[in-house]
Amino acid sequence: MKDEKGMRVAIAAARRGLKSGGGPFGCAIFRHGKLVASACNRVVKTNDATAHSEVRAIRLAGRKLGTPFLRDCTLYSTTEPCPMCYSACHWAKIKRVVYGSFIADAARFGLNELRIPAEKMKRIGYDKIELKGGVLREECLELFKGWWASGGKPY
Repeated sequence: MKDEKGMRVAIAAARRGLKSGGGPFGCAIFRHGKLVASACNRVVKTNDATAHSEVRAIRLAGRKLGTPFLRDCTLYSTTEPCPMCYSACHWAKIKRVVYGSFIADAARFGLNELRIPAEKMKRIGYDKIELKGGVLREECLELFKGWWASGGKPY
């Protein structure tokens, strides 16, 4: 499966979230080329600081597959996972993480990001997750721009 296809599903999830007052983040999880789960950010909407799109998608995928371990899965995220989301990927044993924009991009739009790149977390944690960043980055940056233009406020 092409990574662009998975990222477009994550972007669509982020757009759904933006329409309902959520943040500019989306995630999709695929297993063997088939969509397992997708989710958008619901932090502000649910008053739950852990309701990031990645965490929500991992929860949905685990329920759907009947296991907490997503070994054969690829997670697509519109933005590089924060430390909480990266850790969730680690604990879920996700094989690959593909992301569009970078943590530094989110910070430039005023979002409260811990500026620890996924590659650094992988390296210092001796983690085995395969990482690929910058996939459809410009389209992912458009999510931030649209969110900001519509009155989005930094968290």
